[in-house]
Amino acid sequence: MGKFDVLVIESDHRRAESVVSALQFLGYRPQRGEDCAEVEQATHAWRAVYVGNVADAVEAERQFALLGGDAGHAQVLLAADSEWASRLAANSSPFAARVGVIEFPLRYEQLTDALRGPQAQAGARRSEVRLVGSSGPMASVNALVRQVAPFDSSVLVLGESGTGKEMVARSIHECSSRRDQPFVAINCGAIPAELLESELFGHEKGAFTGAISTRKGRFEMAEGGTLFLDEIGDMSLPMQVKLLRVLQERAFERVGSNRTQRCDVRIIAATHRNLEAAIADGRFREDLFYRLSVFPLEMPALREHLDDLPELVAEFNQRLSRRGLSGVRFSAGAMHALHGYTWPGNVRELYNLVERLSILYPHSEVRVSDLPEKYRGQQIIEEVRGTALLSLMVGQSSVMSEPMAVVQSDSLVMLPEGGLDLKDHLADIEVGLIRQALDVTGGVVAHAAKLLRMQRTTLVEKLRKYGLQPSLQA
Repeated sequence: MGKFDVLVIESDHRRAESVVSALQFLGYRPQRGEDCAEVEQATHAWRAVYVGNVADAVEAERQFALLGGDAGHAQVLLAADSEWASRLAANSSPFAARVGVIEFPLRYEQLTDALRGPQAQAGARRSEVRLVGSSGPMASVNALVRQVAPFDSSVLVLGESGTGKEMVARSIHECSSRRDQPFVAINCGAIPAELLESELFGHEKGAFTGAISTRKGRFEMAEGGTLFLDEIGDMSLPMQVKLLRVLQERAFERVGSNRTQRCDVRIIAATHRNLEAAIADGRFREDLFYRLSVFPLEMPALREHLDDLPELVAEFNQRLSRRGLSGVRFSAGAMHALHGYTWPGNVRELYNLVERLSILYPHSEVRVSDLPEKYRGQQIIEEVRGTALLSLMVGQSSVMSEPMAVVQSDSLVMLPEGGLDLKDHLADIEVGLIRQALDVTGGVVAHAAKLLRMQRTTLVEKLRKYGLQPSLQA
């Protein structure tokens, strides 16, 4: 895991949560100053500091001092209405050249520009929001996003878990006329049914046990902007009825209140479930389905656009670099192996793999043998492509006498003009390598298996398969 790299100084808890969430989405590791007692080299490497409302000047000074030596280069993200604006942005301030002004409601584009620095912010032009990938399926998704974004039609994003449905929703919001207003997301499947109503519509003080104060719901928080209802298929039937009424009348009441409030919110919903099957089973309301799916948009599974793997890896490397991690370099063989994997966890699984490998192999190329076993599949490209093991064995009198370095080669075996039987050819190569390994190790199966990077029991099975039954030692 990377180090905390953005210090957040904000007395307004709602604002602080918004800033932290946005920074995390952009790939940073923010930490609120009030949660940080001390800074350690092993866990902190400040790249930026956000300064917002300052209710307690003494406490704010303590938090700002946490920057230590990083104060000399850290980018300063300054809320436009912050009490420290005159102090940090003044021409005489040592921070003036590194100040980026942040306005609310928060926008990802503005935050990204501020993090890049004033020069980049001044010269930056608004670029088109685009989902990563240039394959046919992703090109279709990007085209649909551009088509539906200017309108307030409800969008239903479908697709397997981990395909990037929230990224689609954010892209639609950023390309719409509502981009200057809030984007609020809620996972309908992660909140207990009895609490979801309060989360969506808010509640009055004393409305139920534990309601110690009045609270706004997500509809109010998203006023004028976009509300993203993730995993809508997991919503209970009673809650579906209440949501349908809000969508029809564009009005709602807080829990414990009889005052009707109007709302102007664009709805984008998402689910990995088959809603039409759920309707047939009586688990989802048909009228709500048609209200939500004015514009259905289906995200392809990663296995359906594997040509985008290099672009996705490059994008994830950029995000990881912002967290202080090194990028991942895959060999041709490793990338070929990843193309052969089914990716049940989709893009989210790929991101997790890239992060894991960036930690394990920060300054080296990741080869097939470095991949976790389930990603290797049936790949033997590393053995077939090079004659490394062959050259390694030839002329060696004892496998245990000296350390041996495998010479890597990326040159492909040339295909004969008349073609070949690949299965037989690979079997011949395997038999040849096994025989040489046994010759080098004097017939000691355990040592030969170690040389061939396989389990002893696996080698014994191959000896039986190919009828290689010499006088062997254990």
